[in-house]
Amino acid sequence: MWMILAAVLVIIAAVFLWRGDLSLTFVIGTLGVVAWFLSYRSQLRAKVAVDEEPNLSGEERDEN
Repeated sequence: MWMILAAVLVIIAAVFLWRGDLSLTFVIGTLGVVAWFLSYRSQLRAKVAVDEEPNLSGEERDEN
């Protein structure tokens, strides 16, 4: 979802750049970059959760 939003915002920023509105281009482009970072963050959180899952089950076995 965040990647789609990031792509749409970058396209909108490109349109405003083409029209010559640099301040609005900056704002929309910044929002696109923030959406991209949120997408990257959610991917990393999902990967960390998957990587930590086997470790938790191994620790539970050691305690029992």
